[in-house]
Amino acid sequence: MILFQSFKLEAVMNIMGGFLYKILILYIAGITLLSLSGFSLNQDLDEKVRSFLDSHRYQWRDMNVPQTDGQILYDIIVENGYTRALEIGTSTGHSGTWIAWALSKTGGQLITIEIDERRFQEALDNFKEAGLSDYIDARLADAHELVPELEGTFDFVFIDADKGWYTNYAKAVIPKLEPGGCIAAHNVYRSSRSRWGRQSGTGEYYEFMRDQEDFETSTLPESRSGVSVSYKKK
Repeated sequence: MILFQSFKLEAVMNIMGGFLYKILILYIAGITLLSLSGFSLNQDLDEKVRSFLDSHRYQWRDMNVPQTDGQILYDIIVENGYTRALEIGTSTGHSGTWIAWALSKTGGQLITIEIDERRFQEALDNFKEAGLSDYIDARLADAHELVPELEGTFDFVFIDADKGWYTNYAKAVIPKLEPGGCIAAHNVYRSSRSRWGRQSGTGEYYEFMRDQEDFETSTLPESRSGVSVSYKKK
């Protein structure tokens, strides 16, 4: 009797083992298919974005960043795994395209703000053509008013709007920036003074950020247009 029960138990265990093995194989296959599907989708998006950027390479005017600076923004986001980005000053969407493309790699989202309706509509068209609309929350608004009202938090902020307001933007976003996060700004130079000796808005901003004890601030030599980065200490 004991031998019979032992045989039955062993048979059941064998059946259950085979069943669980099949489930495990199906699970692994499913995960593999999902990974391959995701890889294919990402590859398709990469090709679409590259094609868009290549076709518009010499068409970016109207206060947009150059390609080198777009690549800098992309690299910062991807290398640090940032997922919650804010852009102040969309223009027609060149920098936003690079930022959103990077966020497609990290699973993030971009809020971008533009005050000019013509530039805003052109940016929306560009985001759609690049295939990045799902990663972008574009807002037609006055950043002076909207930025202080945003709840946050953010781990990446890019400022490229009215230069005389840079310091005010920084003051508004610093409390909303995660430790380890980055504030990047465009057209920032260490000695930004006019011919009358007065300091420009971006020069004032640079000195303000350098004085923040919780931040490490520098300008990037690889940018000819003056990209500064300020990393919030963890």
